[in-house]
Amino acid sequence: MKTFYLSAIAVCMVSTLQAQSYTIQDLETQFLQKNYLLIANKFNIDKADAEIVQEKLWNNPTLSISEVNLWKTYQIEEQPYLFGKYGKNQQISVELEQLIETAGKRKKRVAIKQLEKNNALFDYEELLRELKKELRQSFYSLSRINQEENQLQNMLNLFTQMSNQYERQSNLQNVPKADFYRIQTELLGLQKEAVLLENEKMEVLSKLQLLTQNSDLKIDQLQFLTSKKLHNQLPFDLKNSAKNQNIGLKRQENELNLAKNQLILEKAQRTPDLTFQLNYDRGGNIMRDFFGVGVSVDLPVFNTNKGNIKAAQISIEQQLTNQNAYQLELNQSIDRLQNQLKKLEEGLTFWSSEKKEEQLLMVDNYKKHLQNKQVTLIEFIDFTQAYREAQQAYLELQETYEHTYEELQYIVGKDF
Repeated sequence: MKTFYLSAIAVCMVSTLQAQSYTIQDLETQFLQKNYLLIANKFNIDKADAEIVQEKLWNNPTLSISEVNLWKTYQIEEQPYLFGKYGKNQQISVELEQLIETAGKRKKRVAIKQLEKNNALFDYEELLRELKKELRQSFYSLSRINQEENQLQNMLNLFTQMSNQYERQSNLQNVPKADFYRIQTELLGLQKEAVLLENEKMEVLSKLQLLTQNSDLKIDQLQFLTSKKLHNQLPFDLKNSAKNQNIGLKRQENELNLAKNQLILEKAQRTPDLTFQLNYDRGGNIMRDFFGVGVSVDLPVFNTNKGNIKAAQISIEQQLTNQNAYQLELNQSIDRLQNQLKKLEEGLTFWSSEKKEEQLLMVDNYKKHLQNKQVTLIEFIDFTQAYREAQQAYLELQETYEHTYEELQYIVGKDF
């Protein structure tokens, strides 16, 4: 009895696993949780945070110990011991130095590091959107392949049945042998298409498995939704949305701010830094124990950082040019994709579900006409080929439509 219950539980678990299905939202959830590229890229943000912390730190002070004699020196003034019975004949000099940066250089470098962190954030966001677009387009491609496989399987079943019938009838010499060979040739062509389609399916499915890190994912586990009009979901002003959301534009703006902050830092470099000193000298001067303070500063006589300032100014002009060029290219891409999406949607309106059912019914009618010798075998094969080409054209049009929509979402930088 115990064995029976264990077997029943195992069967239930297997059935549950087999019945598991995934929508595109489920795949995106797995993608966000498990994709290794995203996880690895996120470490760049943590590295940027660590670099900001490091840049906020002051320079370490410098301690120098010099003029120490390791032997006894006679004919000198008596000196007190340093510790114990040691140091009566020893000389020593100690100096402590601390660099003080002027003109707020440290804060300006921190500001630059924070802008560099923004680049790491933009890299992560861009990778996220790019991989999400690839995941969705792979999903839509599998939807097209799945429908194409079903249609092709129907044709394979039809021509397999006809091939068996014509083989028997040709052996009985009721139909010409050439008709049997013609059907067999068409069947071989369909089988070749099935192999190529299977290879394409495995390639796209493998990409989807890699993106979701789900190696057990099968195409029959995917829940494909019925197609809908996507153009109506677009915002009224796509260009304005892209201006605020596009990752490339954000990156260009950040690069411009980086160039401006670099110019501010280079101008600050013209102001010399100060080095404060604290000295102690024992037995090296007329004073037995001498304490003194000092300061050192570079004199900006030969180097006033003109070259680096000029380079930073040129970098700002360069980034402004890049920003304008990118904005123009982005607007043109939005216009092109938006127009393409509209044209594709207009083309798809001619393909209603009623028309597809009518075409499928016509295939059955043509088969009956062939059996009644109202059409020739060549006419029947020509019609089935035209039917398959039309269905493939529709599915490819639908796939291009969905891919274009995802491309538009990607360059705008927002899901509609």
